[in-house]
Amino acid sequence: MKRLILAALMGLTILIQTGCGNDGGRAHPTFVAQIVSDSTSDGDIARDSVSGVFTVTQGMSPTVQSVFAGIDPATGAEYRAFLDFPLTEAGGVPGNAVILSAFLDIVITSIQPQPLSGTIPVRIDLVSFQPPTLVGTDFDRTLQPALATTTITPPISQSDFGKHVTVDVTGLMVEAQRLGLLNFQVRILRDAGIASSGLIEINDTTGTNRGILAPLLQVTYF
Repeated sequence: MKRLILAALMGLTILIQTGCGNDGGRAHPTFVAQIVSDSTSDGDIARDSVSGVFTVTQGMSPTVQSVFAGIDPATGAEYRAFLDFPLTEAGGVPGNAVILSAFLDIVITSIQPQPLSGTIPVRIDLVSFQPPTLVGTDFDRTLQPALATTTITPPISQSDFGKHVTVDVTGLMVEAQRLGLLNFQVRILRDAGIASSGLIEINDTTGTNRGILAPLLQVTYF
């Protein structure tokens, strides 16, 4: 149901941006690509708060079904999540497409600490880790700079627990298309500011509900 609502939201965006799809009397046929993230490339990187050592976890498995972003209140370690959406496979986005809108949909599996009285500010960076193998330096925004960036607005709060969070990433997708990237890859991290603890877990299940719960990129283009 949530992803049907997302499709309707994108349809409204198209009407606003294209004036019902008419350009000088010619209608542009629009297309919608729904791309579920690549579970073998998704992962996260944790930086130990004391030693600064990085721990890279990549690829979903029977024991790993989610990725993390934020600061662990128990250990102080900071996590940054990485999601990979292939653009060139069947059902993807053609390299010559004009992007009308793009939305990232994620499901928040858990929020720590519990209960959380405040909010967790979250930033989403467009990055390019190619080949799609995560290394510790991908954590660093200087060594792996953001190609484009946005924030989740409003910030994550306890009300998002167990729910879908939809983020407008049109600017990031437009930049990915301009650069000719083969994959839409994002780094999800706690935004700069007050470094209080707060950790979110993003569902990345490989089970039968993956089509409903896993990270989804929905792109409308012509």
